Amino acid sequence: MKEAFIKLHVSIILAGATGIFGKLITLNEGLLVWYRMMFATLLFSIILYFKKELHKIALGDTLKIGGVGLLLGFHWVFFYGSIKASNVSIGVVCFSLTGFFTAFLEPLIYRRRISIREILFSLLTLFGIILIFHFDTRYRLGICLGAISSALAALFTITNKKIGSKHVTSTLLLYEMAGGFIGLSCLLPLYLSYFPVPTILPDLSDFINLLLLASICTIGLYILQIQVLKTISAFTVNLSYNLEPVYSILLAMLLFNEAKELNISFYIGLSIIILSVILQTGSVFIKDSTTKRKTV
Repeated sequence: MKEAFIKLHVSIILAGATGIFGKLITLNEGLLVWYRMMFATLLFSIILYFKKELHKIALGDTLKIGGVGLLLGFHWVFFYGSIKASNVSIGVVCFSLTGFFTAFLEPLIYRRRISIREILFSLLTLFGIILIFHFDTRYRLGICLGAISSALAALFTITNKKIGSKHVTSTLLLYEMAGGFIGLSCLLPLYLSYFPVPTILPDLSDFINLLLLASICTIGLYILQIQVLKTISAFTVNLSYNLEPVYSILLAMLLFNEAKELNISFYIGLSIIILSVILQTGSVFIKDSTTKRKTV
């Protein structure tokens, strides 16, 4: 159990490090995500091939999963765009809005009643973001891009859950990466015509960081999560991942000295967001405990 918890927190640190790579890699956000999905697809295909876990699926399902993968690609493009327009701390704080969008989109897609509790906690998060947006005008573009990224992340999570129950997780992830890469490849010429760059080829530093991002922070992260879920409950894992933005911000402050770039409005807004996460976590824990008592 101790080893599983160590792996869990390593996986959370890796998840938090994805934002750090967005700052380290000098390529624009579109090329960054394109290379990430290409390398992840190639590396993961090789791993599954040698493990004899490379499965074929029907064409209809392939297109659906590929579409969801493209949605993931769009989320990453806006996420890294947010970081490049502001900084890592702003990008990961805006990611907290995913719960806000999920609270509205999930009931709409699954045709169930909206949870007032989820809406209230999400509004608290939204208030924290608005506080930063209003008082720190330097990062307004980054916050807007981060908000779009969060909406896409919510939509990806919901649609991924809808199609994911039919397929093995590893197969699902591979086809999503491949679908995202192919979709972005079709759109990249148009994207680069609006956002031209001197070269589409990464330099040595970017190439190494892209490989690390695709291998360790994408495939390695997935493998750790699978190993952890064999020992630790999904509830505990999801609960622990609330620490991801904290790890990202601490890493950004350590590596890029971002503490100097942030004013008091950021910390007040961040405190409100953390409060909403704590309240939501406590609420879910109480609900889970009540459900267990009723089933005993």
